[in-house]
Amino acid sequence: MNRAVSLGQALRRAVHLRGEGVAVIDGARSFTWSGFADRVARLAGAFRSLGLTTGGRVVLLSLNSHHSLECFFAAIHAGGAITPLNHRLALGELCDQVADCKPDVIVLGDDFADLRDDLRAAAGSDVCMLLAGEGDLPAGMRRLEDLIEETDPLPDQGRCGDDLAVLMYTSGTTSAAKGVMLSHANFVANTANTYGELGLGPDIVHLHHGPLFHVAAAARVFSVTHAAGTHVLLPRFVASEVIAAIAWTGVTHATFVPTMLRAMLDDPALIEADLSSLRVLSYGSAPMPEALLREIMAALPNVGFLQSYGMTELSPVVTILDCHDHLPEHWASGRLRSAGRPVMFAEVGIVDAQDRLLPPGEAGEIVARGPNVMLGYWNRPELTAEALRGGWMHTGDIGYFDDEGYLFVIDRLKDMIISGGENVYSLEVENALSAHPAVSQCAVFGRPHEHWGEAVHAVATLKPGTAATERELIEHCRGILAHYKCPRTLEIREQPMPLSGANKISKAALKEELRAREGAGQH
Repeated sequence: MNRAVSLGQALRRAVHLRGEGVAVIDGARSFTWSGFADRVARLAGAFRSLGLTTGGRVVLLSLNSHHSLECFFAAIHAGGAITPLNHRLALGELCDQVADCKPDVIVLGDDFADLRDDLRAAAGSDVCMLLAGEGDLPAGMRRLEDLIEETDPLPDQGRCGDDLAVLMYTSGTTSAAKGVMLSHANFVANTANTYGELGLGPDIVHLHHGPLFHVAAAARVFSVTHAAGTHVLLPRFVASEVIAAIAWTGVTHATFVPTMLRAMLDDPALIEADLSSLRVLSYGSAPMPEALLREIMAALPNVGFLQSYGMTELSPVVTILDCHDHLPEHWASGRLRSAGRPVMFAEVGIVDAQDRLLPPGEAGEIVARGPNVMLGYWNRPELTAEALRGGWMHTGDIGYFDDEGYLFVIDRLKDMIISGGENVYSLEVENALSAHPAVSQCAVFGRPHEHWGEAVHAVATLKPGTAATERELIEHCRGILAHYKCPRTLEIREQPMPLSGANKISKAALKEELRAREGAGQH
């Protein structure tokens, strides 16, 4: 990837193509591309005057807003990098990440201003604290909006290519969170890999409701800007608000994780609202049960559906199952269960335990290489070398290719269950369980067993107005799967599933709840 490529160029192109066109819609506020670029340049000047160094970090802890987008581009424009933090983390986890990345500037939304003293202490320096919001201004903080009004525009500092643009921390559900270093070139490559498949262009209106600390949402910030489209922002995902925003602003493109689609299907407004503007609905970041996919496609018959597969370290997309592959004439092929084929500028392979490439039909670890692969992990050279060994990014996912080049993701390596010496893939069991008409959501994982090593355990929630027993759901699985793959135990959960910051079902939280109950003698 040429070192000249930069994310700043994307913003300049948008101004050139659609200077007076609408760039951002955030509730009652909107900005043209010219106006947005001016605000970015002024905020960049403020960041620089407040101590942001070349290559330095701006930490952002906020719900989605126009200020969030401005911080993304201003940090990069000023020669630094943006570090968006997961606002669902505990204070100790947030402090650990701030201490790890040592930011020059910390920007907090109104909802997080009360964390300022702890985060300032974690930064370990005289870090500048800014408020991105309209609430009361705490002592020791400056307001972002005032700085934009008071500061002269700063010229783009010219960072590009392999320079760090975004430092994004992984969820850290099984170990300490790692800072993934993503460059200008990484995100430009992702735009090139997805632009045509998504049908991007200046006429698109993209809804951002997913958290910007998640790479899928952050990458769309850049690709929509490359396209000179329009950004529509919601603070967070709420099904009724997403449906209303699509209808009100004429959204053409949006991306979801499966739990979000389930919530939208359960909201009566989905059928009542005028969603005729919606052209492409993309999904990914978590396994999609085929039953849920068919249900949402039936509810939105005029919308094109597209799946993308990847991970933070791949910035993020390496395969796409395009809209054509979602058409009914391809359902019999089983393609809906695949993650699609490699994008244009990414090479994807399957390797065995000795990192030898495997032929189609054989399962192994999914690996990828190309200009979209991360620079590495922040201050973690050993982990970087392990993940990128042999020139391939090792994803930790298990999968295989069919003879037509479609990738099938079987499971996460860490989620595979070994029961009585047999490998059981949790995704296969979840797909079978999701096919029951009463099941709304489910999660499958291994439960320690004194004889089998691990036993298959499932947790399910039911759709409103339906009923099923635990035994009925287990018998349903036995009609689809080999008995050793079926849940030996199953619980029907009345409360909502625990979710990660990116709205994925948290198996780690479910496992911890189970351990706590068993430790207390409850079964």
